[in-house]
Amino acid sequence: MAQRSMTPSVKPSPQALASILEKSGVRANAQQVHQLWIYHRWLRKHNVELNLTRVHNFDNMVRKLYLDSILPGLMVSLPSPLMDLGTGPGMPGIPLKIFNPDLEVVLAESRQHRVRFLEDVCAALGLSGVSIEGRRIGPSYDRPVRGVITRAVESMAETMERIEGCLEKGGLLIFMKGPHCDDELDRAVRRFEGRFALKEDRHYVIPGTPHRRRLVVFVRQSERAALVRQAASASGRHKRMASFDNAAFKRLQKALTPRGIRKEGLCLVSGAKVVRDVLASRPNLVQAWISVAGGPPPPSACGEHVTWLELDKNLFETLDLFGTGHPLLSVQVPPILYWTPENGLGPGCTLFVPFQDPENVGAVLRTAAAFGVTAVVLLKESAHPFHPKAVRASAGAAFRLRLFFGPSVADLPTTLPMIALSQDGCPLHEAIFPETFGLLAGLEGPGLPEPWRRQAVAIPMVPGVESLNAATATAVALYEWRRRAVNPARG
Repeated sequence: MAQRSMTPSVKPSPQALASILEKSGVRANAQQVHQLWIYHRWLRKHNVELNLTRVHNFDNMVRKLYLDSILPGLMVSLPSPLMDLGTGPGMPGIPLKIFNPDLEVVLAESRQHRVRFLEDVCAALGLSGVSIEGRRIGPSYDRPVRGVITRAVESMAETMERIEGCLEKGGLLIFMKGPHCDDELDRAVRRFEGRFALKEDRHYVIPGTPHRRRLVVFVRQSERAALVRQAASASGRHKRMASFDNAAFKRLQKALTPRGIRKEGLCLVSGAKVVRDVLASRPNLVQAWISVAGGPPPPSACGEHVTWLELDKNLFETLDLFGTGHPLLSVQVPPILYWTPENGLGPGCTLFVPFQDPENVGAVLRTAAAFGVTAVVLLKESAHPFHPKAVRASAGAAFRLRLFFGPSVADLPTTLPMIALSQDGCPLHEAIFPETFGLLAGLEGPGLPEPWRRQAVAIPMVPGVESLNAATATAVALYEWRRRAVNPARG
């Protein structure tokens, strides 16, 4: 059931409008009352025809529409020009303009019948410094504004994507939300880290009503795409790709396969978090920022050596194997030396990986980084650690570990101080972890060669279960080693 206003209904009039505002803490001068009353009359006149608002009671219209639109201007210093994104019949933009005459306002509304209403009502109100954008605002819209305010129902993240082309660096993005938007806010903060920073999160109540509201304000940290594109083009660091026959695109496409990675020395990094991590940890290896045409520009974390590649949608989707939609990185593969038994093992645990599934390789690299292995030797059977699936599964750990290529598992001498994992071995809790040792898991399916099975350890499981996933089994063994290293008394 809809909640009612806390005050009784009164006969509509300019005086009643001013009285409600004043009792709510907003004192309006005669000009403001006059303009707001004209606006109210236009809404009432055209509402049935155009379906402008579902709020009809006079008290509620003043409080839930006009007062609610005015309040952000009392809580935040409004930047100008300010875009009202998804303004509908002009809220909060028109009431904000009436109460902030020097504010330059852009009313953005894609529904054409409402655009015509906005044009007519702004003329009737005699408003100057107001422009109307009668189209949907997307990332390619690049008219600069210093602020964006919206009371639309789409998620914060969707709005952030839409206005990246127009909101200037240092500009404010102001959300008028309901009280229960914590999950939505958390997702936006994580996803747009480095591009937007949370500035304010204020809870309030519309005076004279039980209705709770929330004003969430972000500040833009990154430059507009148009400025970045202009600078990158001037320095030759911006390129557009529209053809599958483009030689540079073909080179990127090769980075989707192990053979191409080895030949080109490139890998592709996808996923917002992994991209941020690689930019932070190995910026010297990043060669290109790859976005769909009209997508977000390279962040400031990209050095001047990084090229911005804008790809037509079909080209970008070919490279974006996981459908993230987020820009990719083209990264130089770090040099990987070859390990031989003559090199021996360093202190701690050296992990030997024969996994043929790149996702298993990535998962075990992530685990290896978490438990602090000394080095990882990728045996001849192993998938490439910089295969896109491996990089994504490793959450970027592949760039933080000491990696080596090694011989086939069959060519490892059994004289190495090795702990091998096999269901034929003794229980894991009986294993003794030397100060220097190797940990060897079996291949997916066939497991370990026979010589290694005779000196292996096993992870206890319930009867009837054939085996654990190879990466999972390795994670259990590494956990047991790390647990004993941290708490030797419990070994």
